[in-house]
Amino acid sequence: MSDSSKAVCYYHKNENSIITTMEMLKTSFAGLVLKNPLIVSSCGLTNNADNNARLAQAGAAAIVLKSVFEEQIVRESQHLAQTGAHTEEADYMQAYLQAGVLNEYITLIKQSKQRCDIPIIASINCNTPGNWEYFARAIEEAGADALELNVMSISTDIEAPYGAFEQRHIDILKAARKETRLPLIIKLGNNLSCPVRLINELYANGAAAVVLFNRFYHPDIDIDKMEYTAGHIFSEPADLSNALRWTGIASATVKNANIAVSGGIQNGKDIVKAILAGATAVEVCSAIYRHGDEWITTALGEIENWMHQNNFGSIASFAGKLNAKAPAHADNLERTQFLKYFGSHL
Repeated sequence: MSDSSKAVCYYHKNENSIITTMEMLKTSFAGLVLKNPLIVSSCGLTNNADNNARLAQAGAAAIVLKSVFEEQIVRESQHLAQTGAHTEEADYMQAYLQAGVLNEYITLIKQSKQRCDIPIIASINCNTPGNWEYFARAIEEAGADALELNVMSISTDIEAPYGAFEQRHIDILKAARKETRLPLIIKLGNNLSCPVRLINELYANGAAAVVLFNRFYHPDIDIDKMEYTAGHIFSEPADLSNALRWTGIASATVKNANIAVSGGIQNGKDIVKAILAGATAVEVCSAIYRHGDEWITTALGEIENWMHQNNFGSIASFAGKLNAKAPAHADNLERTQFLKYFGSHL
């Protein structure tokens, strides 16, 4: 029996219940079978194989490696082109395998796979299609279990046609899909006109799952120096609300939607909320930064205790129980509830 299994079940009086516990918390995400719904999201914590082994030991079900950025890949590609490092695709890939950015990332994947017995998900932070997709091929060859495309972008072009921003997500997915057979996970920002329509189109074009939502850089202003500064670094409890709303709506509307909630998760109860809304997993990093690896063990214990108290024997038995399929739940997720709330206060 592994130490990680014991960690997940530390709150049991005897180890005979461990098999039951492991079965209770099982879920699936992007075609991956997970021992529980808790995925460590891409962050500085996941940029080291030793850290990843420790997170797995604490009970994490999967790890998303720290993102490599599109700009890093393009910059290195341009450098190779300028130095004449390749003349055709085979030479091009060989040159890249020897280059810094890809070589370091491949090493991280391989070392993490060796040290962890849970899925390792690679991550590319991108905002345009083109010039980086071959990176996905190398990631697959290195042994990653899936690839998350973290579309970190906003639309600021005043002349951009309606829908062009959403189409960019689909184009990014299509470009990566041509290069790899890995499950592709799309992490979306919350600045979309109709997330449900885009999620549906992403599934139609080969996405295995989506994550709601990206947490954008939060700018602030130092009024004394009159310059921009960084705002809140970590997610806050209020960040969870929007993800719950759209998870509840999308899981009820998009056929076979596979959704992970990201942002605002503070404890195991928040993970339960995400699953009730229709998620099958969550991605977490801020809470682990704040409280350490032991937070994972504690959160998993809170999930299982809640399941016992409410007589649920599996994650699937309550996933989506409060999504928008029921009209009463839809009222709480859409404008009707807004009107009801303010009507009682005016």
